Amino acid sequence: MSKIHPTAIIEDGAIIGENVSIGAYSYISKDVKIGDNTTIGSHTLIEGNTTIGKGNQIFSHAVIGSIPQDLKYAGERVELIIGDNNKIREFTLINPGTKGGGSITKIGNGNLLMGYVHIAHDVIIGNRCILANGATLAGHVELGDGVVIGGLTPIHQFVKIGDLAMVAGASALSQDVPPYCLVEGNRAYLRGLNLTGLRRHLPKEDINMLKKAYKELFSGKMPLRDVANSLKNSPNEHVAKLANFVLNSKRGIAFKRSQDW
Repeated sequence: MSKIHPTAIIEDGAIIGENVSIGAYSYISKDVKIGDNTTIGSHTLIEGNTTIGKGNQIFSHAVIGSIPQDLKYAGERVELIIGDNNKIREFTLINPGTKGGGSITKIGNGNLLMGYVHIAHDVIIGNRCILANGATLAGHVELGDGVVIGGLTPIHQFVKIGDLAMVAGASALSQDVPPYCLVEGNRAYLRGLNLTGLRRHLPKEDINMLKKAYKELFSGKMPLRDVANSLKNSPNEHVAKLANFVLNSKRGIAFKRSQDW
């Protein structure tokens, strides 16, 4: 049985699952769907065509599903989908998609969005990502699985960040980050592999292969795309993923060859 505070407002049409807790003075609009075992803190606004999965924890003063902060938005029906077992902390703002970006914002499972995080329109987030306090994702940003974004870090629109990559806190990122890599600075550039993250998820043999590939890609004299082409069919799936990400980048890689490696 769901536990809904008497001061909370649930519009007719909203679908509330079993064992859902909704705190005082929260507002849930008519097109919202909330899965079982989700907890919603006080003073929370959830509106629009928003679907929230099971087992999520949404803390007080979060605003989820409000219209995109995009001047081109003209009232079209757009969507926000949030998966299961996410933690969405205080004052987080998450917008749905826009017509120009496929009309959907999507967040996977098991993510932690800390306080004051902003997820803009048409953003796609994978699973098990961590966005620290004040991280800001502009429109059309894409994160793979296991990505870590440090606090007070803005991410430029259309940037893509690969699996198990990390963006250091107080950085400003305007180009793509390949999987398994670490970027830092304003503007942020590659500083090496995200070795701490890799050691938590990959065996030593794979990490050693990635170290060799990273050195070939970013420390040598050959053009980046030429090296990536030579690695794209590597028998090691992680090396191949790294190389193909480089080849498919549209914004370019956050990389300066002149750095002292």
